[in-house]
Amino acid sequence: MKIAMIGTGYVGLVSGVCFSDFGHEVICVDKDPRKIEMLERGEVPIYEPGLDELMEKNVAAGRLSFTGDLAKAVDGADAVFIAVGTPTRRGDGHADLTYVMAAAEEIAGALTGYAVIVTKSTVPVGTNERVKQAVEKANPGASFDVASNPEFLREGAAIDDFMRPDRVVVGVQSERAKAVMGGIYRPLFLRDFPVVYTDLESAEMIKYAANAFLATKITFINEIAQLCERTGADIKAVSKGMGLDGRIGNKFLHAGPGYGGSCFPKDTSALARIGQDHAVPMQITETVIKVNDEIKRRMIGKLQDLSDGSFNGKTVAILGVTFKPNTDDMRDAPSLTIVPALIGGGAKVKVADPQGRREGEALLPGVQWVSDAYKAAQNADLVVLLTEWNEFRALDLKRVAKKMATPRMADLRNIYSAADAREAGFEAYCCVGRSGYMPE
Repeated sequence: MKIAMIGTGYVGLVSGVCFSDFGHEVICVDKDPRKIEMLERGEVPIYEPGLDELMEKNVAAGRLSFTGDLAKAVDGADAVFIAVGTPTRRGDGHADLTYVMAAAEEIAGALTGYAVIVTKSTVPVGTNERVKQAVEKANPGASFDVASNPEFLREGAAIDDFMRPDRVVVGVQSERAKAVMGGIYRPLFLRDFPVVYTDLESAEMIKYAANAFLATKITFINEIAQLCERTGADIKAVSKGMGLDGRIGNKFLHAGPGYGGSCFPKDTSALARIGQDHAVPMQITETVIKVNDEIKRRMIGKLQDLSDGSFNGKTVAILGVTFKPNTDDMRDAPSLTIVPALIGGGAKVKVADPQGRREGEALLPGVQWVSDAYKAAQNADLVVLLTEWNEFRALDLKRVAKKMATPRMADLRNIYSAADAREAGFEAYCCVGRSGYMPE
């Protein structure tokens, strides 16, 4: 099949590359000429493990190409995927559909035959109908169907998620569109990965409901962690005991400094607005948003306690600033709440992150970037483990402690334990939902 992928952001590029690896002919389109030039040189504008090699392989095979010419890409395509951004609209929390609707109108003018216009972007319920109406208005004689095909890719594991999905969700209105989408995903169907066909509205809702539920699990366990700290319970034991229940499952039950990233913050916000618009308040989701913001701010209090009540004049080493490991994505990362509070309190902040500097330099002004955890710890008064990159999971804690001016650690991902820290020579240690200790 011939596929046009409109947008080469995270979702569009990963999806386009993976579709080409299925054997389809894929043309990825972007309005930014610099991005197209990068891609044509074989450079990937985002960090995603394995994406550069897979892209190179399929470009070499002639199945994958890049262009700024949307009409050229759409001409003769069986399916045209819209994978542009839907950021949170300023002021009201709604998903901004400006780029989606602009893409739909441009696609309408470029159609030369029947095609399925597929919304891959995360959009509110009813958007695919709006896309359909926009295309009909722009090109009354166009032969097309619309489909909803939400993505469920985890940053840092996106290729595996695409190639071995829990499920593929496809919302369609006609058998013809269903046949085209079935052909596109046939390699997965043959390997018995479930493809779920629904109406358009259900497909749109599945995406929001899934992300809101996962955000709720994270926020719930973080709130339980706070209670564990007050009662003496251990959140790791609690999470394990909960997660072994098949009705609950062990995923997304890891306590930490709150969720961030490209999906959960904007999707929970959008779902809350959708509920308000339809007079069905999403009270659980609204509370999740509120509690998650409070959790991020609560981490600042933990660090302040470890800093004798004041950050002024202190040197703080931050290990990891991306919202999760194996990505360069900084969107709504806890670091964007925590680091400015440290700097605003008078601290000198040193940062080590394998991929965070590209975005982080603009988002975290005033920090010093260093190459590794040990350089960050040099003469520091506090080391904060904020993102659980693999290289921070097996640190030589004795070496870290010896380099510090005052060896104190805030382990906000619960990688280590109070016993580990004490044995390594740390005079103070705190974590999330577990026992720590303060200077004697």
